[in-house]
Amino acid sequence: MDLILFGVGAVLMILGILGSFLPILPGVPLSWVGLLLLYLAPSVPTNYWVLGIAFILAAIIYALQLVIPAMGTKKYGGSKAGMWGATIGLVIGIFVPIPLGIIIGAFAGAFIGEIINKSDSKSALRAAYGSFIGLLASTFMELVVAVGFLIFFSYKAWEFRELIF
Repeated sequence: MDLILFGVGAVLMILGILGSFLPILPGVPLSWVGLLLLYLAPSVPTNYWVLGIAFILAAIIYALQLVIPAMGTKKYGGSKAGMWGATIGLVIGIFVPIPLGIIIGAFAGAFIGEIINKSDSKSALRAAYGSFIGLLASTFMELVVAVGFLIFFSYKAWEFRELIF
């Protein structure tokens, strides 16, 4: 049982890292589930504090991934319409089955939101660029947390290697 939970948890950790880049996979939540599976193994003592803190961190990072592109839009001179457009475009981009849909969605949403807000195309393009920068920042942030979860997972698995394997 330990080996199965460890194996599935390890796969989820790798998928979590891939999910940092692929909009179809929720990166950090998958990594958290992988961590949970490790702690569900009978030979690994459950630490509710670690799981709780990791869950809160995963929830915050997942929420920030949706908010940061809108904040980037605002920082580069976008209006509330551009921020809303970036957020709506990002959410739509998650579900549109095209390559880089999340990036295109956030960029196009911010641009359309600014155009609707009666901005000229230059300021709308600048706000859309801010959305793109925000998306890159949130992706990097999600990658750092997913890799951190993987390092912690590996450390714990190594600590209990005799009992798991």
